[in-house]
Amino acid sequence: MSIAPTTPPYSASWKWWGSGLLLLATMINYMDRQTLANLSVRITDEFGLSQEQYGDIELVFGWGFAIGSLTFGILADRINVRALYPVVLLGWSAVGFATGLSRGHGSLLACRAILGFFEAGHWPCALRTTQATLSASDRLMGNSVLQSGASLGAIFTPLVIRAIVGGNTAPGVWRLPFLIVGAAGAVWVIAWLALVRRGDLKMDGQTTGDDSARKSAWWTGLAGDRRFWALVIMVVCINSVWQLIRAWLPKFLQQGRGYDEATMLYFNSAYYVATDVGCLLAGALGLWLARHGFQAHRARLVVFGLCSILAALTTVAAALPRGWPLLGVLLIIGAGTLGLFPCYYSFTQEMGRQHVGKATGLLATIAWVASAPLQKFFGRLVDQTGSFDLGLAVIGWAPCVALGAMLLLWRHGEAQNAETA
Repeated sequence: MSIAPTTPPYSASWKWWGSGLLLLATMINYMDRQTLANLSVRITDEFGLSQEQYGDIELVFGWGFAIGSLTFGILADRINVRALYPVVLLGWSAVGFATGLSRGHGSLLACRAILGFFEAGHWPCALRTTQATLSASDRLMGNSVLQSGASLGAIFTPLVIRAIVGGNTAPGVWRLPFLIVGAAGAVWVIAWLALVRRGDLKMDGQTTGDDSARKSAWWTGLAGDRRFWALVIMVVCINSVWQLIRAWLPKFLQQGRGYDEATMLYFNSAYYVATDVGCLLAGALGLWLARHGFQAHRARLVVFGLCSILAALTTVAAALPRGWPLLGVLLIIGAGTLGLFPCYYSFTQEMGRQHVGKATGLLATIAWVASAPLQKFFGRLVDQTGSFDLGLAVIGWAPCVALGAMLLLWRHGEAQNAETA
């Protein structure tokens, strides 16, 4: 499943500038996504929606993301991402803008489903880029930079919303942030086309329409590869905990612990500062371990294990009342849950260079199909119990399950063989 190593033909400054541009794309991606979560109490109150109906909105986003992951994963292996990436980004930006024009539950459902479809294209395009431009030893750090854009987007979103709507509680005032955030994508596209030249990201072995036999052999081999099934369990687990906290944290703070909207928005920004720090520290720790004698795979396992322990602190958070201890534990949880993702991306890239788009797209599809219904079930549980605590207490243990699967299914010898991929 792996091929001989290649040295990316890019200067150090160019490849890290490219990583910075990917960070900005992730930031825009999350600003479009998180605008709804930060305004969820206003929107559900104005439209008269139950918690389960809000869960339905997050569910269809997940289904759209699942379809888009496989679609764009395949396209990223067939089309140079220099051309594909701008189409994807403009697509989700336009739908984010349209969300601000929604008139009810039905139009929100449609907008979120289409938003999820286009946002899914970001990840195979971005991972194609980091794999093409970064060496194996640099990828964990490069993927940490890429993933940290999620935190930056989530940090800025509540601050932008607060600056726009302030304390204004008039009906419909929540629409303007969607329009402003949705219009931001065009600037990134200009920067991308200026930095990346035609042919820059054409990797050796990128698939074409003439290699059906080789592609068929890859799919067959993937199904029999224990590493793939370890990654399936991993991505379902880490995606579930991250997406549930992302979607429900504002409601947990406002409706579950009684914080006002302004405090929620400022803390939500601080929470994603913590996730960004955790993501970058995960990458830095992996890089440090690799440079001090650890094999790259083993370094990633150590980092993933530490982050899994931090994520499991949701059980502690669910038992804490309103106050600084609760907020402090939530910050630690945020650092751990995002730190899981650069490890996962680096594990995925060990599967081989030629088909990383399809591999990540397929894994993301499975993750979203499996985890999206949990949004509806979480909302139903809140409606039935009148509390967010039980669901929060349980979800943080999912990454520990993923770690166990990784240790069981990904054998040491296979990890050694994958080091040069």
